[in-house]
Amino acid sequence: MTDSTNGRRRAEPERHRGAVTLRRESIPPSTADEKLLDSHHRREWKTKDAWRALRILSEFVEGFDTLADLPPAVSVFGSARSTPDSPECELAADLGAALAEAGYAVITGGGPGVMEAANRGATEAGGMSVGLGIELPFEQGLNDWVDVGIDFRYFFVRKTMFVKYAQAFVVLPGGFGTLDELFEAITLVQTKKVTRFPVILMGVDYWAGLLDWIKTTLLKDGKVSEADLELLQVTDDVDEAVQIIVDADAALAESGKR
Repeated sequence: MTDSTNGRRRAEPERHRGAVTLRRESIPPSTADEKLLDSHHRREWKTKDAWRALRILSEFVEGFDTLADLPPAVSVFGSARSTPDSPECELAADLGAALAEAGYAVITGGGPGVMEAANRGATEAGGMSVGLGIELPFEQGLNDWVDVGIDFRYFFVRKTMFVKYAQAFVVLPGGFGTLDELFEAITLVQTKKVTRFPVILMGVDYWAGLLDWIKTTLLKDGKVSEADLELLQVTDDVDEAVQIIVDADAALAESGKR
């Protein structure tokens, strides 16, 4: 569609579904995840789910093959809604640069906001910048600072890639998606499903209420232990965050686990 005022083509809605790009009327009303998890169409389970399993397998293969040669990496999470001039975006850009200078690739969800800022910081510092996108109804696409990008249909495949190729998680201010990634990381470390790695919260004031609730409600009621609280480290200092990651890497190497 052309804008008659200046002759430029206006941006059209589009959605990425794996290697496929859909635009305008070709965009379906639901996502691949929604179809897979929909319990209202039981009649399709025997006819379609077996084929979906092959598609899911192909996404794992694509992710493993693409990311296998990454250098040591850190997954950085945060809000797609943060504006470029927000404190968390400025912090993310500084963090991305510092991680790159320390020899780490930076992995994000590939979107705008905090993710874009972290990717930009890494790229401008000469590091490797990775974006793992996901098919969403409000598709935003991979940001321009991503060097290696993969678009996934299924959240659980994408989450595997975030964990498998990361030496640490750094979580900046964000919403439900960021909280999901945070608590999944903590749970995997707590239950020893992954080799223990740092989970660092950046944004001391932002996370203060959540941490207070964990201590005054979960800990007080016996739902978590003091040792569980030690899985989280909180700082606003980029250099401190990077040093935590470097020290954890060195400790694992010394123990022979890395």
